[in-house]
Amino acid sequence: MNTAAPQAPEQTQPTLQRPELLAPAGNWECAKAAVENGADAIYFGLDRFNARMRAENFTEADLPELMEYLHRRGVKGYVTLNTLIFPQELREAEKYLRTIISAGVDAVIVQDIGICRLIRHLSPDFPIHASTQMTITSAVGVEFAKSLGCNLVVLARECSLNQIDRIQYQIARSDASLPLEVFVHGALCVAYSGQCLTSEALGGRSANRGECAQACRMTYELIADGNEVELGDRKYLLSPQDLAGLEVLPELVKTGVSSLKIEGRLKTAEYVANVTRVYRQALDRAIASLSPEAPADSSLPKVDETKPNQYQVTNEEHYNLEMAFSRGISTGWFKGINNQELVHARFGKKRGVYLGEVTRIRNEQITVQLQAPVKPGDGVVFDCGHPETKEEGGRIYAVEHRGEDAILSFGRGNLNLRRIHVGDKIWKTSDPELDKQLRQSFNGENPQFQRGIDIEVYGEVGQGLRAIARDELGHVVQVQSEMPLVEAHSKPLTTERLRSQFNRLGNTPFYLNYFTNHISGNVMLPVSELNRLRRNIVENLEKLRSQPKRWQLNSNASYKDLLPISSDSSISSSPHLIVLVRNLKQLQAALSEGIETVYCEFEDPRNYREAVQIVRHYNLNIKTQKNQDIKTTIYVAPPRITKPGENYILPQVRSCDADGYIVRNYDQLKFFSADKCIGDFSLNIANPLTADYFKKLELERITASYDLNINQLEDLVKNCPPQWFEVTIHQHMPMFHMEHCVFCAFLSNGTDYTNCGRPCDKHEVKLRDRVGTEHILQADAGCRNTVFNGTAQTGAEYVQRLIAIGVSDFRIEFVNETPNQVTQIIQRYRQLLQGEITGSQLWRDLKLQSQLGVTRGSLEKNSLS
Repeated sequence: MNTAAPQAPEQTQPTLQRPELLAPAGNWECAKAAVENGADAIYFGLDRFNARMRAENFTEADLPELMEYLHRRGVKGYVTLNTLIFPQELREAEKYLRTIISAGVDAVIVQDIGICRLIRHLSPDFPIHASTQMTITSAVGVEFAKSLGCNLVVLARECSLNQIDRIQYQIARSDASLPLEVFVHGALCVAYSGQCLTSEALGGRSANRGECAQACRMTYELIADGNEVELGDRKYLLSPQDLAGLEVLPELVKTGVSSLKIEGRLKTAEYVANVTRVYRQALDRAIASLSPEAPADSSLPKVDETKPNQYQVTNEEHYNLEMAFSRGISTGWFKGINNQELVHARFGKKRGVYLGEVTRIRNEQITVQLQAPVKPGDGVVFDCGHPETKEEGGRIYAVEHRGEDAILSFGRGNLNLRRIHVGDKIWKTSDPELDKQLRQSFNGENPQFQRGIDIEVYGEVGQGLRAIARDELGHVVQVQSEMPLVEAHSKPLTTERLRSQFNRLGNTPFYLNYFTNHISGNVMLPVSELNRLRRNIVENLEKLRSQPKRWQLNSNASYKDLLPISSDSSISSSPHLIVLVRNLKQLQAALSEGIETVYCEFEDPRNYREAVQIVRHYNLNIKTQKNQDIKTTIYVAPPRITKPGENYILPQVRSCDADGYIVRNYDQLKFFSADKCIGDFSLNIANPLTADYFKKLELERITASYDLNINQLEDLVKNCPPQWFEVTIHQHMPMFHMEHCVFCAFLSNGTDYTNCGRPCDKHEVKLRDRVGTEHILQADAGCRNTVFNGTAQTGAEYVQRLIAIGVSDFRIEFVNETPNQVTQIIQRYRQLLQGEITGSQLWRDLKLQSQLGVTRGSLEKNSLS
């Protein structure tokens, strides 16, 4: 909800901001496709440290040429450095950043907090964009990014229009105002970016390192209370439809966001051209519909003020977007949460445009009742409801129209007609004619997309004609004729004739927007001289625009300046076991084992008060019965995400009066700043620069990122005081953390928590993957779901190595274990820390006795560096 105070009728509405249109570029061809179809900026990765390592990506050597090309065309270029950086990579990251800054890149998109610190240490003015991987969902998150030196924030995709409005309202009334960027089109991650550990858990390919394995696009079975739920053809339970914000563009513009981002660095140049062109035209139309007072010479479409709503999405635009790439399209979370719409669950791969159902198969011809146009040469696929299997498809040879039906013919032998049935759905997956048009938009040497310039001319008889040109970026050039103006006895240089001459800008990056004639009297000048002036304007503007940005760069600065002073690991204390529980029965089991530090992460924070009372009562009993001052400390955890409108949850958590709090995000860092706090894994602490930043916020301890393998973890600890850290050595990896509620979507007909009937309170639910593992599904107080790996993993074999370098705090986490299992696992880990058993003995013992299927886990995975 937009909470801004309504303005009085006589007040002037603020001027609408035209958002930047930001397009993806995985290679040179994609960059050109974006530029020639109207992108204001592109973002691209280099060959290291970016979240799309499977893209072709550019190299450092490409940067000068690429930036010169972009700037000459009036387009900005942003480098993605949006992954976590490991300790041994800081030296290379610094060199990388120096290259990027020196090349005149317009900004770098960053996930890692330590890298934000390093950039600002190297350069006081080089722009930093906080990546969506930072999981910023609130005004406090924007404030946090600004404190790091960021110049723009990419909000989480899960923010609705109302929430964006609310964030804008809040930051405008604070010192934390920063431009905001949102994704407007493309694939949606079902998990919060920066909070997805699925690829890491299942295959050692971390999404936080650019190696997403797309497990969300796979099939899953829903198991409720031990029984499989019959869902028909809905198997892709975690695969969202693609985002298309075209429908809500005017509303997005009105929120005041500064940049609209198109996803797709793994997509083709045709995709980039297609989607960029659609949004360029639609965005200009949306701006025009909101700006009825646009100047007469404006390039924007004119608005008929008698019609209340000028903006509409055309059928052609909808068709083009579906043909570009589509798993089905929706407005994502822009309109709020609709769990029935976000995930249709029927397929997880590209489909395209829906043509209809097969109504007849005869004589190698297929009849369909058409829902969309089709022509010879188009490619189609037949959907029998099992997209996980090989599907029939091919190119159409001929089309015979009979009313609403079409009879499709294919090349002989191209289809196995025995695998196609009446009732199968047909999707158009390829349109060669459209692809040809799109390629023509960026093929060739001459610019296809032009940007407006304003020209004004001055002069009088006896003087040279002086022309001043300004582009949309503020560059100004001035040229003057080599011969003076003379009095015209016939055909003087009228405004119309001058405009016509200066408007001949074909094959240049420019078109003439405004022209102003300040010439005195009736004068003349040869056409050849006017042509020379026009050419000089173009040459001088291109030269001025293509000059690299000159950012400040401190040659003496180094990442080493930011490293914390590490302490002697030999003075560390005895190993200490910390237990995280997720229900009261597990808590009682942990207390019965004498655990001195316990963390609670419950779905309902209202239950924390009882948990605290249980611990306090336990401490009193211990003191009374055993006359011991040793007591158990209890910390409680708020939900991992905090969004506008959820401010009640944090006071509710604090009201339990726990000994301390587990902080997971920027809102919690601020809210609990006066309390004892532990920084959790979701803060993504992967290097000493990040660790140092969070420790300076007075956190008791910080939890190392789950993306680190044992060698990287050792590097982190050795470069910091080891007592800063606690290491999770036993857990069910929290793989997906998502706004999407599987309970609501598949166990109710509701759209969100207001009408779902809360099946999460009534059922124990698991998701069974293709290899038969049943992953645990839980909801939190914000109705967000976490999918926990059904197989627990352990770093037990590395505990002695970690103790040797000074780590003394080790965490084990439980999800759905019984009290007996909790007791058994605690006992084994206590024996491990006391040196009574080895890590391999623990691993084998638990695997044999408890049937938990424990694996060696993420600590042993090979480095991706």
